[in-house]
Order: sequence, then C-alpha cells, then structure tokens
Amino acid sequence: TPANFRRDLERLWERGYRLKALTDLIDGTIALPEGTSPVVLTFDDSSPGQFRYLELNGRLTIDPDSAVGILEAFFRLHPEFGLKATFYVLPGAAQPHRLFGQPEHEGRKLQYLVRRGFEIGNHTLWHANLAKYPEAVVRTQLAQAQEWIRRLVPGYRLRTLALPMGAYPKELEWAIRGNVGGVTYQHDAILMVSGGAAPSPFSRRFDPYRLPRIQAVESELHYWLRYFDRQSDERFASDGDPAMVTIPKGRRGELRDLRGRKLQVIERD
Repeated sequence: TPANFRRDLERLWERGYRLKALTDLIDGTIALPEGTSPVVLTFDDSSPGQFRYLELNGRLTIDPDSAVGILEAFFRLHPEFGLKATFYVLPGAAQPHRLFGQPEHEGRKLQYLVRRGFEIGNHTLWHANLAKYPEAVVRTQLAQAQEWIRRLVPGYRLRTLALPMGAYPKELEWAIRGNVGGVTYQHDAILMVSGGAAPSPFSRRFDPYRLPRIQAVESELHYWLRYFDRQSDERFASDGDPAMVTIPKGRRGELRDLRGRKLQVIERD
C-alpha cells in the first residue's frame, strides 16, 4: 500500500541506506557519503499504481499515492536519500500493465522517468516465461521490447533485464545479447525474482547475470533489515571515496579481480 511504501522508505532512511541506480551497482560506481549503504529499488510489471497521472483543474499532476509520487515527495523531504529506481516495463502487455496504463500518456511517462534519473529495464514484451520458448521467441521478446521503448524514448538502451517469474531461457546467452531484424539488445545484468541481498559488486560472489533481489513484503524486508543491523560486518558501507575499496582485514581473498580498474584496496579493522 502507499502507507507501507512510505514507511519502508522511512525505515531505510533512518538506518542509513541511500538510493542508488542499478547501473551504479553493476558498474561498481557507488559514490555515497561515508558510512551509508546503497539500496536499489526495482518495480516490475508497469502497473498503474507505480506511475499514474491525475488531471486537476485541467492540468496533469503525478498521483501522490503512486510509487513515483511517493518517491518524489520523500526526495523533497530528504534530498540526501536520493531519487533512483528501475522500472521493468511491459510495452506489449494487456492493460492495465502496458506501460503503467493510461495509454495516452505512455511516452510522457517514460520520458519523465528518464529525465528524472530513473531507469527503465527490460521485462520482455508481455511478461513471457522465457523458459518455455525456443531461441527465436526469446530473442524476439527482448528485441521488440527494446524497439518499443526506443520509439517512445529515442536512443534509450535497456541495460538490464528482470526475468518474468525468474525463468531463465534454455541458453543464458539468448538473454544477454542478440539482434533481431536489425534491433540489437544487450543486457549488462539479469535480475532474478528473489534470493535475498545482492553481493557487493567487488565480491567474487557477484554475478551480474544472476542478481538476487529482496522482495518488498513485510516478512522478508524485516528479516534483511534486522540481519544487517545485527551482522554489520556483512553490510556494504561506503568509505566515502569511489576510487577506493575498503575491506575488513583478512578478507582480501573475497575480492573479485579488479585489474584494469583504477581502484585502491584498503584493509581496515
């Protein structure tokens, strides 16, 4: 509910979490104040409750009870929290899930999201279970979703894919990159439905093509917030310097290969 979402944002804010874009995570460019932690918000299925316009006195305004309206209002109160999220949209789905409903405002909504620094991700054309289909159908679902978004937001590339129902195609490569009828797609990360907290992008355990997520239901969110309250050494906390990677002493072996990156590694107690 809108009330629950507002409460969740408050809980994250109070515990020192700050919004970052998903592409910041996969690029390993997490610039945050020292001691704060990144959190990435993702929204699947482009339902109307995520982004809705209201007409008041002949003018369009964002519904304050939609996810975008709530995020914007929270950002005005706490600008340090940030204003980031990735919306996994369905360009070819039946209503009400086709690009947030309100077909007369499809382009306006997507362009607004990009202009405000939100990200748009691939969720297939109409929520296809990619495990059920042959290569040609999988690739067409992903390429046509890219093509549809580019018609509404020229030049925009969908950098990430959230798998409908968490179902991988028979070959991972089909989901990563391809070209159908001259339309190219390439995903730098693939998100699962669930699985818990994602590893640090500097960890050996980080796999951009199998990124887990925490589902925003009370039991799961409560579990992970309490987990990181208690296991603070497992929580990613920024050192305040994006050119540096700080790790606890004795855990250098957990780092992924950072050769080619201009990053300084520091061990601390």
